[in-house]
Amino acid sequence: MSKQKPYRIVDIDITEYTAKGNGLGRCNNPNPEGDPWVLDVPFTMPGDRAQVKVLKKKAGVQHCALVQILSPSPDRIEARCIHFGICGGCRWQHLPYALQLKNKELYVQRCFGLLITPGVKFYPILPCEQAWEYRNKMEFSFSANIAGDKFLGLIMDSSRGKVLNLTECHLVHNWQIDTLRAVRAWWEDSTLEAYHPSKNQGSLRTLMLREGFRTGDRMVVLTVSGNHDYALHKGQIASFLESVKNAAGIDSGSGKLSIFLRIQQIAKGTATTFFEMHLEGPDTIKEVLYVKSHPDAIADELTFKISPAAFFQPNTLQAEQLYSKVLQLAEIEPNSIIYDLYCGTGTLGICLAKHAKQIIGIEISPEAVLDARANAALNGFTNVTIIDGSVGKVLGQPYKGEYLPKPDIVLVDPPRAGLEAAAIKQLLA
Repeated sequence: MSKQKPYRIVDIDITEYTAKGNGLGRCNNPNPEGDPWVLDVPFTMPGDRAQVKVLKKKAGVQHCALVQILSPSPDRIEARCIHFGICGGCRWQHLPYALQLKNKELYVQRCFGLLITPGVKFYPILPCEQAWEYRNKMEFSFSANIAGDKFLGLIMDSSRGKVLNLTECHLVHNWQIDTLRAVRAWWEDSTLEAYHPSKNQGSLRTLMLREGFRTGDRMVVLTVSGNHDYALHKGQIASFLESVKNAAGIDSGSGKLSIFLRIQQIAKGTATTFFEMHLEGPDTIKEVLYVKSHPDAIADELTFKISPAAFFQPNTLQAEQLYSKVLQLAEIEPNSIIYDLYCGTGTLGICLAKHAKQIIGIEISPEAVLDARANAALNGFTNVTIIDGSVGKVLGQPYKGEYLPKPDIVLVDPPRAGLEAAAIKQLLA
């Protein structure tokens, strides 16, 4: 067996950021005939002098691990979390929040490049009033090593899927970490195994925790394998319920606790399917958003039901700012017809519905469509229509025997893949 070559250790100055927020530096190539090295180093920032371990080369860049900071940037601050630098959840805890915003603005400006010409106004980022404990949803992974050690937490940085046992997280409220610890203890006392994707073996996949930031409602969703050989038995489900209720239970009288078991079924040649077992509490949690049509206006209060699989903006406070800004910039008239494309659970369109003649939402997920229709009814809107289907196929086609009215305003919030070519064609028609 050949021995692995030792990693090279180099000292470099960090001068800029990568697109992912890592520090970027340069140094001479050990090969005198080679080009200078470009090095990508997580958890560093411009102004740092760092000692780094060179791990691998990819697309002309040397990807590195931070060994130590030799001389810190004058802007560097102490990270709040003990897991920072190992956990893959946070990238910039060593930057003051104001500097994080500044660097993100610069990155956006670079992305738009030549489009930002004289006369084009660039609006600054709207900061969140709460930089910690702001997330209303987190998903944690189960994992185990060959020795049988069990892990429940977030994926470690640059680890190829290894999971870190979290003991704290400052992005969420304390009840989520208490519940995480309780579920980990329940698992350690059981014979259950973490799910192994390549073998389709094991039971436990993920633990999702979410809450209504303004209502206090809480939801716990345990996702397990659909392989019947690893199904949880009644006693295991009962002990899971007990551990969750002890940790996530609501004693103050405000808010409700919902608990679900979600079964993920995988088979070659077929689409992945999910089945939900409602174990405890209401079948949804509620969240309230306050949205303003003008900075000085009285906010509209809107209530939303959130089901286990529903997408909802993970930062409630920033969602309110985002939707308020859309409402203020859209210049909606009483007779405006608005398309809300890729509408998900209908949140954005519903926030605008009070001010428009009609909202037409289009969404491909049947579950999200049901949620969107329920949320429109919950808020008393009869001018919101949600259509189930692909945006590219629905646009330009009759709906219930009639073509959709031409929109005055189009809201577009597509998934990461972006707008479908068919959707772009229809919007330009």
